[in-house]
Amino acid sequence: MKYIKLRDLTVSAIGLGCMGMSHIYTGHRQAEKDSIRTIHRAVELGVTHFDSAEIYGPYKNEVLLGKALKGRRDQVVVTSKFGMVSHVGNAGPLDSSAENIRAAVEGSLTRLDTDYIDLYYQHRVDKSVPIEEVIGTLKELIAEGKIRHIGLSEAGPDIIRRANSVHPITALQSEYSLWTRDGDDGTLELLKELGIGFVPYSPLGRGLLTGRIRSLDQLDKDDWRLSNPRFMNGALEKNLLVLEEVEAVAEEAGVTLSQVALAWLLSKGDDWSPIPGTIRISHLEEDLLALDVKLTPEQVVALDNVTQPVGDHHTASQMKIFDRVNTLKDQRGN
Repeated sequence: MKYIKLRDLTVSAIGLGCMGMSHIYTGHRQAEKDSIRTIHRAVELGVTHFDSAEIYGPYKNEVLLGKALKGRRDQVVVTSKFGMVSHVGNAGPLDSSAENIRAAVEGSLTRLDTDYIDLYYQHRVDKSVPIEEVIGTLKELIAEGKIRHIGLSEAGPDIIRRANSVHPITALQSEYSLWTRDGDDGTLELLKELGIGFVPYSPLGRGLLTGRIRSLDQLDKDDWRLSNPRFMNGALEKNLLVLEEVEAVAEEAGVTLSQVALAWLLSKGDDWSPIPGTIRISHLEEDLLALDVKLTPEQVVALDNVTQPVGDHHTASQMKIFDRVNTLKDQRGN
């Protein structure tokens, strides 16, 4: 295993996104013991970065992770997120009020069966609460020993800069992959300027970049991806054709699609820790072998320039709560 720093927090260069073990994807109803075995195997292989959130399940994923890491807590970094569930009766869909943050962290600590959360993210930017107030509340939680580091998710440059001026932000977690380049709007450059680490989620394009999904028939009827623009209305078939460009580089490099997609991300920064999600040990082991892949400069450029997929990575309604997207629209006057 290789390790990197998200600011001053040391984590494995590849982490494990645990959401799919409890939430919205095909396979999330597998026996708890099987998910725990996957988490235990990750620890055995040196993974120290485990990502969860209260909304995953909701709540079930934190409980699962707490059980799996019992007796292993001091070996790992546990992350969670707040702000997409209101515990104090606010209408939502977002609630980053101080009262709600405090209720959320207490619930997460209980479910995770821990005294502290290593990295605590605001799950989405809540425009109704100034970011300075949000970070101020999180600073208090650090002082109280309940969390150790502060993160943001899907935040744009202005919010990131303002937040970091109140307290150092350890990491930004946003979707980024061969097929999702939102951070190229200037956000990634700002992270470098401020010394903030980056945690790309959905680094395998919700499974599309693994090459394993060839038909919607492979997905459960309640799989969230059935409502995702990249899977709907013939988009999947078109995107499988686009995927051939990535397949060509993977074949040349002698690695799998998953490995080439992760290796490309790892080539982009020494303070990046992508968090591919899986419920299977075999897929976990395959993903971690990406750490040994050495792409040539020519292969990196080829991957930089792959055709982008048909369809956005979230629905229009979901994109409305992405601070980065709203920022871009404001800049364009839309």
